[in-house]
Amino acid sequence: MRCDATIPRGKISSYIIPKDHLMENTIKQADNTTNSLFKAELNALFQVSKVLSESLDLQKTLQTVLNVLSTNFEMQLGMVTLVEPESNELLLSAVHSSNATQIEQEEIRYRPGEGLIGRILENGEPIVISRVADEPRFLDRLGIYNALLPFIAVPILVAYKRVGVLAAQPPSCTQDELQERARFTEMVANLIGQSVRLSWEVEQEKRDLANERDSLRRKVKSDYGFSNMVGHTNSMNRIFELVRQVAKWNTTVLVRGESGTGKELIANAIHYNSPRNNAAFVKLNCAALPDNLLESELFGHEKGAFTGAMNTRKGRFEQANGGTIFLDEIGEISGSFQAKLLRVLQEGEFERVGGNKTIKVDVRVIAATNRDLEAEVENNEFREDLYYRLNVMPINLPALRERTEDIPELANFLIAKIGKQQGRPLEITESALRILIRHDWPGNVRELENRLERAAIFSVEGVIDREVVVETGLEDELHVNVSTPVAPINFDDPDMDEREKVIAALEQAGWVQAKAARLLNMTPRQIAYRIQVLNIKVRKI
Repeated sequence: MRCDATIPRGKISSYIIPKDHLMENTIKQADNTTNSLFKAELNALFQVSKVLSESLDLQKTLQTVLNVLSTNFEMQLGMVTLVEPESNELLLSAVHSSNATQIEQEEIRYRPGEGLIGRILENGEPIVISRVADEPRFLDRLGIYNALLPFIAVPILVAYKRVGVLAAQPPSCTQDELQERARFTEMVANLIGQSVRLSWEVEQEKRDLANERDSLRRKVKSDYGFSNMVGHTNSMNRIFELVRQVAKWNTTVLVRGESGTGKELIANAIHYNSPRNNAAFVKLNCAALPDNLLESELFGHEKGAFTGAMNTRKGRFEQANGGTIFLDEIGEISGSFQAKLLRVLQEGEFERVGGNKTIKVDVRVIAATNRDLEAEVENNEFREDLYYRLNVMPINLPALRERTEDIPELANFLIAKIGKQQGRPLEITESALRILIRHDWPGNVRELENRLERAAIFSVEGVIDREVVVETGLEDELHVNVSTPVAPINFDDPDMDEREKVIAALEQAGWVQAKAARLLNMTPRQIAYRIQVLNIKVRKI
């Protein structure tokens, strides 16, 4: 369709039509032109809306929109510029020329008020020019426009905010048709604005999710980093060094130790300091499930595999593919299930319950147990081949009673953690620490944390002293060997208050008041008075 169609020269004498018929024919011709333009607009809008709904790749979408306008609406040339938030300048995002499908795009910018495009960014008013050559402010930075054709440029708006400019060069046409094309171009710009808004929102959500992910990764790395592995005894230092070394590789690890010694903490430290730290870390307590459920939980199941299996479900090994799986209480699994577990450890493959398709996975295995696996192998209660497959790199955690020197450091670490949870500062006194050191801790670090959390609840002022610890019931469970010498205490320590000094002297003297008085250079009457005034509960040994 051409907008500037005219009667050929030299043929006028052959067009002799009665006056009334001439007017009627002219009106019909105008109506046909209008209808054709209207139909072209509808078709172009339909095609543009389809393009805008197909992809979230904004630059690709804008380029396709310009191509559609060329194909369906006779647009000779076109471009889209969008505001760059950092500079508040318009940056060329897409361009189309009828001479080429896509022009090599340079970083072409327009400052607010610069040329026709910058002027639209500044004042938000559309610009319609009958002939480009007549407009001195036209910059033609692309060097592709036809100076003899019209030019249309309109703002792209998002919530009344100018975010870009859509420019187009239509074919030569009448003034009325040019205005109609300008109106249509504004409609397209409004559609583009909605896509720009959606694209920017999606990009912002992606950035927010990425920032949240990175923040969570930093927090996890901090929570499970080596700095949170507390202890300075030789045995613990050896374990920390072993964890640092084994974290680098994909070796299977067997963490051993009594309940409450921190086996899961070691597993966390290994995974989050390994090359797999960005992949999944999946945990399962093997003692918590019977064999039939354990198999489904670890290997997954197909739809209809058993009553209640309404959908296909991935197991823990599939979920951990590329990452790490932590199998706690591995010594509790039955002999029949040990064979199934051995296969996935050796070959890295299995079938879902009710399925026959072999699934291969790449999973690092960290297992943990508090049982004597060697004795169970000897008694044929645990498969020897599975034992050797698990026990590639054993890490043996000592009981807390075997490293009492770490209790003060552990207690202060746990007190800081509890204080953060309660939203207040907490501290623990030397007299309280001495009671903690003399307990034999059958529940290990887990019991220590439990006691300290209970003591923090009893501590109104946020200071956990000996009396607060006693309120947790710990004193009744003390197993004191009076014949065991107690390390000498510096009673001149300025950090100890009077109450702590009296309690320390009583403990040093086996709670014999006369001996405690001599340690403090007091008379028995003086120390008895201090005990009464300071509200110290005297223990019976």
